[in-house]
Amino acid sequence: MNKGKKLYEGKAKILYEGPEKGTAIQHFKDDATAFNNQKKSNVEGKGVLNNRISEHIFNNLNQIGIKTHLMKRLNMREQLVRLVEIIPLEFIVRNIATGSLTKRLGIADGTILSKPLIEYSYKNDELGDPLIAKEHILEFKWATEKELEMINNYCLRINDFMQGMFRGVGIKLVDFKLEFGRVNINNKIEILLADEISPDTCRLWDVISEKKLDKDRFRKDLGNIIQAYQEVARRLGIIHEEANISEIKFGKPKAVIIKKK
Repeated sequence: MNKGKKLYEGKAKILYEGPEKGTAIQHFKDDATAFNNQKKSNVEGKGVLNNRISEHIFNNLNQIGIKTHLMKRLNMREQLVRLVEIIPLEFIVRNIATGSLTKRLGIADGTILSKPLIEYSYKNDELGDPLIAKEHILEFKWATEKELEMINNYCLRINDFMQGMFRGVGIKLVDFKLEFGRVNINNKIEILLADEISPDTCRLWDVISEKKLDKDRFRKDLGNIIQAYQEVARRLGIIHEEANISEIKFGKPKAVIIKKK
């Protein structure tokens, strides 16, 4: 399928004009970034795996009534999606305390939360995606109260489904981030789940060993990034044990640290 002009390029994906009005082609890159783009690398094959894993999860969410932007997967690296107006917020759902939450609040790493915790951050790379309160969202009209209530409900439903899905294959869903967008369907504004759900956007730990199977392997220089992503795909039944994804090479990624001036 022919791509149109580039609409947007982010840290992990490129968005191109789609074949029809209101569609776009989402291309998954191999770039890996952390700490607000201060640490960068290229991990060959990561985009292929994220494309497959995200497609699998979005298709399952569509089946349980969560509307998403995904229309279909086109090839190893690309999806056809609905073009949405992205709400400039990240919705972070936490089941277990780790990462920035433990650093900010001094909570022991691995503390199981009594119920899912939803945090909001304002999507702005220059500001470092700062955490914000509901009042900020309403004051600056990034979303309405009705939209926020709907999205929070979606977040909890997605969390409930994904916890069960991952628990069934021996993985703890520690936390994850979601993005949503608006689209006009039959003269009605709908809220759709957008972006991706993959080991780039989730923290996933093995149930028994607590081995990290996500981007923390890159953040913390744990190595075996591709092998961890492949393990997630295998457990979900997306690729078979003997599968050989030809685009994946197992070279060790070289990280580039950019120091702040």
